[in-house]
Amino acid sequence: MDTTSKPPVASTDFPIRYDDPTYQHVHRTLLSGSLLRPLEPVLPQGMSQDDLDAALGQFVGVVGKDGVFVGKALEDYVDPYKLWEVEGKRRVPSAAVWYGGPAPRLTGSIALDLHRMDRVIEVHDQYAYAVIKPGVTFTDLYNYCARNKLRVWPSVPSLRWGSVVGNTLDRGTGFTPTATHHQHICGLEVMLADGDIVRTGQFAISNSPSSHLSKFTFGPSIEGLFLQSNLGIVTKLGIWLHPQPQAYMSCLFDMPDLEDIETLVDIFGELRRNGVLPNTVYVSNIVGAIPMWRIRELQTQLDMGYWSAKFGLYGPKDVIQAHYDELKRIVAEKAPRGRLRGEMFAGENGQLLDATAVPEPHGCFFVGIPSLWSLPMVRYRLPKDGTGIGAHTDYSAIIPSSGKTLLDWVQTAKKVCEAEAFDLLCDFFMHERHVIFVNMMAFDKSDARQREAVNRIFHGLFREGKKRGFSNYRAHIDHMDLVAELYDFNDHAYQRFVERIK
Repeated sequence: MDTTSKPPVASTDFPIRYDDPTYQHVHRTLLSGSLLRPLEPVLPQGMSQDDLDAALGQFVGVVGKDGVFVGKALEDYVDPYKLWEVEGKRRVPSAAVWYGGPAPRLTGSIALDLHRMDRVIEVHDQYAYAVIKPGVTFTDLYNYCARNKLRVWPSVPSLRWGSVVGNTLDRGTGFTPTATHHQHICGLEVMLADGDIVRTGQFAISNSPSSHLSKFTFGPSIEGLFLQSNLGIVTKLGIWLHPQPQAYMSCLFDMPDLEDIETLVDIFGELRRNGVLPNTVYVSNIVGAIPMWRIRELQTQLDMGYWSAKFGLYGPKDVIQAHYDELKRIVAEKAPRGRLRGEMFAGENGQLLDATAVPEPHGCFFVGIPSLWSLPMVRYRLPKDGTGIGAHTDYSAIIPSSGKTLLDWVQTAKKVCEAEAFDLLCDFFMHERHVIFVNMMAFDKSDARQREAVNRIFHGLFREGKKRGFSNYRAHIDHMDLVAELYDFNDHAYQRFVERIK
């Protein structure tokens, strides 16, 4: 297709995403620096170039030329970690409109980018909730709260530049007591496919004082229809935040051996269910297809176990101390091989605790402060000479919170990864009755052998998970259909139901 004979209808300049120049530089380098072959123009299915140009002209008439993108600018709208880019299987949009994620579901689509809808509408510190638009990042929300000295700690994930709305609708998680973001939605505004605007719950009542205070409503609750779906575009989100506490204790529990995951999960699973630990426990391993003798050396040098569980206690100082003392008694009795350590931070003279007063490694996203902490992980397998392109993918399973089940899964996943000469790089989030277990694969995208190995690892883990009845809590667009097929009751009645709604 020849697109050089006339000037482009829309902008070909790479979008300016962030006012912060450091953010913008990292983002630009990540997207453009990860491409292994130039983008090629594509047309929407069944459309000619003249048809597309006419549509883009109308889009420009609504949002301006600097809000519609084609050509090289579309580097910002492809998956920078795509496995099969070299082989020509990359999904590419025909254009993007600044009115999701970085990549389209279908090649030839028009990417609808909500980045400029970046207004924080309200943060109420008495009732601890926020109302925001989809372009608001975790950093934007944190800065708004800090600048206005609001008595709330927003929950943030490991990368601060993401959309709060996007993360929440994709069932993302953070680390504070409101960490399970989608469970703290209260009131959505959504544009449906026919252009109609609907609000959910009490938010649907004009001037309701309970718009973002109560999940109780009249009639069917429909907020869940817009989680991981294409049934509408969320334009406003009400979400609960955590009230700023008087004190916070940073807690770390570790155990020395891989097999100790069984004990750790059984103890902390019970503590999550009975309310002794009221919020998420984050567990990670010391990376390794590394020989066990070297792992032992690293554990000694770094003073850490094979498994480390990190979590926080939040509230009045005396209550937290009593809470910690009881926890210490329980783990001493049930896991004498483990170590529990805690460090208290409290506001002066009984005042509320300033999150910025909590130093690393105790604070950061555990006290609601955004970070880019995990970004360097994508370079884990790059050559020492500085070449290569860092990338990552994962298999993230929902698994019952059973020590025996988790031990079996870790041993299985370790074999699958090590068969391809990859480390078992994993972490998991402990909820009351299940864990979200993330098998992470960091790889050199420019190395065809690593791309093929990662693909085999994912499908190997998927097969093993399917045998056990495990599903993923979310999936890459390349694997969406594969995961959807798991929901097979009554000849996939769930999928047929959602398709009828669509």
